[in-house]
Amino acid sequence: MKIFIIRFLPYIKGHYPRFIIAIGAGIITALCTALITYLVKPVLDDVFINKDSTMLIILPIVLIFAYMGKSVGMYAQSYLMNYIGQDIVRQIRNKLLAHMLSLEMEFFNKMRSGELVARITNDIESIRNAVSNYVGDFARESITIIALIGVVIYQSPKLAIFGLIVIPLAMFPINIIAKKIKKISKKLMEQNSDITAKLNEIFNNAELIKASNSQEIESKYFNDANYNFFKINMKVVQQNQLVNPLMELLGAIVVAIVIYIGGNEVIDGKMTAGAFFSFVAALFMIYTPLKKITSMYAGMQTALAAGHRIFEILDRAPQIKDGNIVLKNNIESISFDNVSLNYDNVVALKNINLTFNKNEIVALKGKSGSGKSSIVNLILRLYTPNKGQVKINGISLDNYTQKSICDNIAIVTQRIFIFNDSIAVNVAYGSEIDEKKIIESLKQSFAWDFVENLPDGIYTKLDEYGANLSGGQRQRIAIARAIYKNPQILIFDEATSALDEATEDSIKKSINLIKKDKIVILIAHRPSTIELATKKIEISDGEIKNIEIKQ
Repeated sequence: MKIFIIRFLPYIKGHYPRFIIAIGAGIITALCTALITYLVKPVLDDVFINKDSTMLIILPIVLIFAYMGKSVGMYAQSYLMNYIGQDIVRQIRNKLLAHMLSLEMEFFNKMRSGELVARITNDIESIRNAVSNYVGDFARESITIIALIGVVIYQSPKLAIFGLIVIPLAMFPINIIAKKIKKISKKLMEQNSDITAKLNEIFNNAELIKASNSQEIESKYFNDANYNFFKINMKVVQQNQLVNPLMELLGAIVVAIVIYIGGNEVIDGKMTAGAFFSFVAALFMIYTPLKKITSMYAGMQTALAAGHRIFEILDRAPQIKDGNIVLKNNIESISFDNVSLNYDNVVALKNINLTFNKNEIVALKGKSGSGKSSIVNLILRLYTPNKGQVKINGISLDNYTQKSICDNIAIVTQRIFIFNDSIAVNVAYGSEIDEKKIIESLKQSFAWDFVENLPDGIYTKLDEYGANLSGGQRQRIAIARAIYKNPQILIFDEATSALDEATEDSIKKSINLIKKDKIVILIAHRPSTIELATKKIEISDGEIKNIEIKQ
């Protein structure tokens, strides 16, 4: 709990005035609650027993103001703490996503996308509940208990000993329950991540699932995972629901003892009826915030488990360290000096020695899995070599800032990334929108012929994954995006695979037009595309087998 509070304290920075006001509102609420219980004594003794007409006028007014203070205090505290909680969620989500994006590709390869979505949504929501509800409520209810204990002791120190014994008695079983809840909550979040990941997988592959007639298989898998989630969730509910009955039972035993002893005190004339009922009212009201605090303590275990999962990622240091040299627009060469790369225990590249020069079109040939894409991944610095160095202009990539490397490279892959936004935004992705430049890029990628006929032209909104475009149209939009960036290094990874021969010929012409002062790298299987290259490199099993230079 202490570590949890320390880790989240920095996010409250900027909210100290609201936090102080919220705590002040909680104190007002607590004091007004205590005042309400104390008023039972004068109402009974002065009004009903002593028949004091003046007090009959004063006490109802005081009671109204007490409830008004309590209501205003509760509202102010609830609103302010929710404001703080929601803003903390916003800060953590922003930081968590930014941190995830700073991590190496290996992280994303090993973590399921649904798992990451669950951590940035569901887990952080558990933190919001803790900050918005538990922190403020805990402060208010704690002060309320202290104030009510004051009333109880003031009315009868002797009865207070019997009445308050429930507090230490309750702590031992509550602590056991809380530990069980924390353990189960972690399993619950992991199962929720499994469900989110499976849903993400289903929705991303809906076309394949329907084409394969595997709806029943996917539904059964999801039903099983969902049922496991239900069972674990019910265990959490089971443990949570033990708290209130336990408190009710202990409270009933204590109240029964107090009534017996207090009743004798009133009968013997040692205590007035008003004082006794004021004592009982305060005692009863103590159990309400006490039950809330014990429930909050149990519920806080879910937030602790969520916090552990969130900081597990935030504490993960990027394996690829950023350099401090800004790569400018003067790339003359990219060289691989005895480079080897492993993906865990799988060898991807072995002792690669290779150079790409400006004004050169280099084709990487080889079977799938031969290592072609691994070379591109190293140039993009998505991975770091296990051995050797990749250099730009004779300087190791490790010395350059990752941003400046990516600013000078554009890549078109087999996987076409189309965002649920306009064509203009998709083409200019990551840059300012320049309409003329966008249209020119679309023309050079031979996409303008279909874009200009769309209802809203370049501002036509594309569906998620570009579902309202054909495969070839999506690929041409991706090529236009690469052209728009006007990079020093242009990489085509099977970029013409979804195009017909006529469009492919157009793209080849486009590559010839834009190749000036650039390094162009082609990964392709089509001989017609490979023929563009001035240098052809054959790769097999992670090794260079042959280099052919066109004269």
